[in-house]
Amino acid sequence: MALPSLQDGIDEAGSPIQLLWRTNVAPWIPAVVEPEYAGWRVEQAAWQSGVSIMDLSYHMWDLFIDGPDATRMLSDLTANNYERFAINQAKQLIPVTEEGLIVGDAILMRRAENSYVITGRPTPQNWLIYHAQQGGYDVELTSDPDCRHKPDHTPSFFRYQIQGPLGQDLVERAFGGPIPETPFFYASPVTLEGKRFVALRHGMAGQPGYEFVGDHVDHQPVKDALMRAGEPLGLVHVGALAYPTAQAESGWIPAPTPAIYTAPSLLGYRQWLSLNTVDGRQPLSGSFYSDSIEDYYVSPYELGYGRSISFNHDFMGRDALHRSKDSVARTKVTLVFDADEVREVHGDDLVFTVARHRVESEGSLVGVTHFSAYNHPIGTILSLAIVDNDSAEPGTEVSVVWGDHPGPGTDPDADVGLPHIRATVAPAPYNVYARTRYRSN
Repeated sequence: MALPSLQDGIDEAGSPIQLLWRTNVAPWIPAVVEPEYAGWRVEQAAWQSGVSIMDLSYHMWDLFIDGPDATRMLSDLTANNYERFAINQAKQLIPVTEEGLIVGDAILMRRAENSYVITGRPTPQNWLIYHAQQGGYDVELTSDPDCRHKPDHTPSFFRYQIQGPLGQDLVERAFGGPIPETPFFYASPVTLEGKRFVALRHGMAGQPGYEFVGDHVDHQPVKDALMRAGEPLGLVHVGALAYPTAQAESGWIPAPTPAIYTAPSLLGYRQWLSLNTVDGRQPLSGSFYSDSIEDYYVSPYELGYGRSISFNHDFMGRDALHRSKDSVARTKVTLVFDADEVREVHGDDLVFTVARHRVESEGSLVGVTHFSAYNHPIGTILSLAIVDNDSAEPGTEVSVVWGDHPGPGTDPDADVGLPHIRATVAPAPYNVYARTRYRSN
C-alpha cells in the first residue's frame, strides 16, 4: 500500500490550512545536543559579549549533488548566480516556483567543479530531487537526513560554530595563529590535531565567527581542541534551547511557508511528496489566521534575498521575479517588543516560535511575524516580521497580537481576546555587526 502523499493529506483535511493549522505548538528544538550547558541566559550572553561554541552537527539535512549536469540543474531550478561561484564558496539557495514565490531555505556549498552540497531543512532538497528526476539530469543525488528520528544516526559532517567578539582570539589560540583570511561565505582548508577540514566564514548569531565543517569521524578531537583553546577565554557551550534564538539577531527567517500547496501546475509534485515530511507536518499557528494558505507565501525579495537573485540565466520563476522586482510591497524588519509589556504577558522566560502573529497599526493589519525569540541580554522579545513598506521605517510603533487564533471556523479578523504588545520597528538584521559588516570582510 502506497504511503499517503501531501496531496492526499490536503484532500482528506479539506484544505492546506485545515491540514496544517494547530494551536499550542511546541517549539522546535535541535536534536542530540543537550538543552542547556551553562543555562540559556548565560549562553545567549556569550555570543554577544564573549565567545561561544555551537554544535550544529545533528539537526540539518544534507543533499549531495554530483555529476556532469550538477551546475546546469541548479542553474535551471534556482535564482542564484553560477557564473562566479568558486569552489569552497557558499550561497543562500533561492529556489522559487513559477510564480516567483519561495520554496524553502538552505545553504548551497560548491565542493568541486561538478559537486555541491545543500544543507538545511529538507523542503528545498525534496523540490530539487523531484525536478532532477523530472528533468532527466545526469546527476547523482544522495540525501543524508537529520538525527531527529534516529539519534544514533551518524551524520556526514561535524559542524562547530565559534561566535562572539572573542571568537578570533579562540581561533588563533587553537590554530597557533591566524587561519587564512577568508571572505564572508567562503571556506578555507585548515588543519587541527592532524585533522583536515574547512573553516566557513559564517555566523548565525550576528557576530564574527567561523563554522568548522569536516568528516564526522573527526568530530571529537576537533571539538576537544576548540574547547581547550577557549577555556581561558570563558568559552560557553550553547545548548539546544538557546541556539535557535540567535536567529532573531542575525535576521534570518528559518521556516518560510513553501508556496507548493495550491498551484495546479504543482499537483504532480504534491502527489509525489510524502505527507510525512516537514511540508506535510510543519504546523501553522499564531494570531494571524487566513483560510487561504497563499496568504502565508513570501517572495525572496521579502526575505531580503533580492541582492542574491541573478537574471543572467533562465531559471524556473525568472519571469515572475523580474516582473515583481520593482514593486515589492513588504519588507523584512525586526520588531523590538516593549519590555514591560513582555513581562506582563509571560515574564522573562525563554520563548522562541515561528508562529505567525498579527502586526497591527491603529488596529489595522500591517504585517506578520515569522520568528520571535526572547533575548535575555536585551531584556525583551525580538521578532522577525514582514510588514507593509509604509510601516517598515525604523522607529515606527506597532503592536503584535500575541497568542493563537482558534483557526478554521472563526473569522480571521475576530477579536478573540489575545493580548497586544507594543513594539518598535528596527532594521533586520538587528545586530549591527551582521547588518553592516557580514559581507564587508
